[in-house]
This record gives sequence, C-alpha cells and structure tokens, in this order.
Amino acid sequence: MNRTKDINCKAVLVDESQGKKLKLGTIPTPTPSHGEVLIRVEAAGVNHADVYQRKGEYPPPKGASPILGLEVAGTVEAIGLGVSTFCVGDRVMALVRGGGYAEFCVASQETTLPIPSTLNFVEAAAIPEAYFTIWSNVFEMAGLIAGETILVHGGTSGIGSTTIQLARAFDAHVIATARTPEKCSACLRLGAHHAINYSQKDFAEEVKKITNDQGVDVIFDWIGEKYFEKHIGLLKRKGRLALIDCSTGEWGKLDLGRLIVKNLYVMGSVLRGRPLSEKTEIARQISKHLIPLLESSKIKPLIHGTIPFSDAQRAHDIMEESSHIGKIVLVPS
Repeated sequence: MNRTKDINCKAVLVDESQGKKLKLGTIPTPTPSHGEVLIRVEAAGVNHADVYQRKGEYPPPKGASPILGLEVAGTVEAIGLGVSTFCVGDRVMALVRGGGYAEFCVASQETTLPIPSTLNFVEAAAIPEAYFTIWSNVFEMAGLIAGETILVHGGTSGIGSTTIQLARAFDAHVIATARTPEKCSACLRLGAHHAINYSQKDFAEEVKKITNDQGVDVIFDWIGEKYFEKHIGLLKRKGRLALIDCSTGEWGKLDLGRLIVKNLYVMGSVLRGRPLSEKTEIARQISKHLIPLLESSKIKPLIHGTIPFSDAQRAHDIMEESSHIGKIVLVPS
C-alpha cells in the first residue's frame, strides 16, 4: 500500500544555474517497487560521495535516483510487493543508491535495518554508509582481527570516528590521524590509542616511532596517490591496504619488489555499485556482529550536528572545509 501516491514531496535539488549549489524543491513521491519499502525520512547522512555527485564527479548508477543521499533513517510509510521483513510504522535505517535528501525515499528491504532502541533517528542516519563500508573493507576484505594494528586517517570524520570505535570494539590497536589538536583529542576520546597531528608532524615517521619500526597490519585509505608510497612502506609483512577513495589522485607508484617480499595485499572497492546480493550479505553480517554493539551502547555514532534540508548547501560547505568532528546529518525542513 502507498499512502503517498501522486503527492509531491520536498527534496534537496542541485541548482545547475547557480553553480551546482543545493536548493530546496519538490519531486514526485517515489513508489516502492517489488521488495522495496518507502521510508518517511526523519534524517539523512551526508557523505563525501554526495559532494562529488553534486559537482558532477560521481554520477549515480543506472536506475538510481538522481537525488543525493545514500543513507536515511525514518519510519516505513508503505511497502512494495514481496516485502516480508517490515511493516508500515517500523523505525528503520537504510543504505540506498540515491534519493536520501528527500522527505520520502525508497530502499530495498535487504539493505534496510531496524533501528536499535538505543538510537534516535539522527544517530541512526549516521549508521548505514559507514557500517556497510567499514565492515566490508576493514573486517571482511582486510580481515582486521584482535591484537592487530590499524591506521585510520581523518579520525574525526563520520567514517573515521566509526572506524576507531569499531576497531576498538574488536580489540584492535588504533592509530588515528587528524589535523588539529582538538581533533586529535577527539580521536583519543573515541578510543584511539594514539592520535597524530599530521599538520605538524610526518604521520609516517610517527607511526614508525609508535610501532618501533614494525609498522601496521591494516591501513584504511581514502587518500590515494599522496600517501600511497608511505602506506606501502608502513605495512608489516602480510599487511593489507584497503582503498575506498583516491581524493588526492588516482595514480600511485608501487614497488612491486616490496609488495612481493613483504607479502602485501592492496585491495580496493566501492560500495554504491556493488550488486544487491553483496550488500545483502554485508547487511546480514552487520546485523549479526555490529547491531548488538549499538543495542548495548558499547558504541554510538559521533554527531557533529544537524542541518535542515533547506540549508543543505551549508552541510556540503562544512564537509569540504573539513571543519566538522563527527557525522553531519540533514533533517527535513
């Protein structure tokens, strides 16, 4: 049943005539297809991918909504045929392929999760993109286990702060980087064992000191070219570099001899374009391993603040300035 059929809803649009700035407008309310739920959005997480898409640098996958937004939290407003997991009125959070910056958004039931009672909608909106990305890259592909050391850049970003908490929850040793003393302090409060101010010190030299020149087991990387050679040098034997972005460039010089001698693993992935079957399995693992940590309040999303849909451009400006500590979340105007 779709109680909102043929009704327009408010959404954040990209104004091409104003230099790709964001503005509030309206779109037809989406209709859930087979296996989908329609969510009345109470909060939507803001990610770097949204900024890239707004600028025309990261087009949505074929068939995805052109509206920005990859994660939402809210209540189920309607369900499509074949939905057996959720009912109208359920509190949910979801990873979506697009469409999150709107009052209503459709999501596959397979990438939709119940919101733990310990979280409000704003906190829940900070979960899907980060948890799906971190679980699949840090724990699944890179195989981080208890006792190992992980290097986390941008420790106070939404994904960085979540990585620190999850790595600590699984008894890993965490080294984080940040660009100000305030952000380094925040990393330590989140559970990092060490926090390096990369604007004042060479992070690679500091990591060597901290580890007595042993290096680290896992590096979670969205920097790319600028740090690539340093990262290869910092990995222990059988170390793993998990790359999810290349914000400083797409080309990196690789010493193949070092790769072979140290038995290193370099892997890359992007979440948005993965098949639904893969995302479904990631959701299953999150439900099994990570949701209990939220339910017991052992971990909790770090929220920088909320910004109304009507002022969404400010959220992107803050994201690009990198002045935030924690997740930026949009809420309906």
